[in-house]
Amino acid sequence: MLVAKQPRAKKCRVASCRASFVPAQPFQTWCSPDCAVVIIRQRQEKQRKSFAQRERRDIKVRKEKLKSRADHAKEAQAVINRYVRLRDAHLGCISCDKPASWGGQWHCSHFRSVGAAAHLRFNLWNMNKSCSQCNAHLSGNIMVYRPRLVAKIGPEKVEWLECNQNLVRHDIPYLKRLKAVFAKKCRRLEARIQCNAA
Repeated sequence: MLVAKQPRAKKCRVASCRASFVPAQPFQTWCSPDCAVVIIRQRQEKQRKSFAQRERRDIKVRKEKLKSRADHAKEAQAVINRYVRLRDAHLGCISCDKPASWGGQWHCSHFRSVGAAAHLRFNLWNMNKSCSQCNAHLSGNIMVYRPRLVAKIGPEKVEWLECNQNLVRHDIPYLKRLKAVFAKKCRRLEARIQCNAA
């Protein structure tokens, strides 16, 4: 004759309770109806969060599909501009005498503007840290910018920038890769700057 096995005592799954109880059913993980309500609410909240997370992910994917090449170029440009400001953090303005310790807003200034030479908009020789006044109000202050750029990168590279007419149209996959690569470089530079500051 087989004897029915007595169920073993369990601990209630509710974190605030954790009372020991003997379950009436094998799947039971709560000690009382009040704890059962708490567990059901926790499960519902978990499902709601999971659903909201899936919904946000779907919206992100749909938004990504709607982006134009210009949108991707703008995002890549913002990341590279940040990289240039970090790269040149120890330098002052390329177009005037403001030191690196200047308390105003720093920009990334293009030697050849994006409007005049869109094919050079992501070229790092063409991009340097500049104060907001020179970049925004003096259109880069080119008369001072050029000699300082020659001193920084050399006359051959500056002449190459000035003569380059190789019109390249960057496609969306290239812009996405560019953004990802420079976002990673920014994180590394920021970590290095923080280590040096500590």
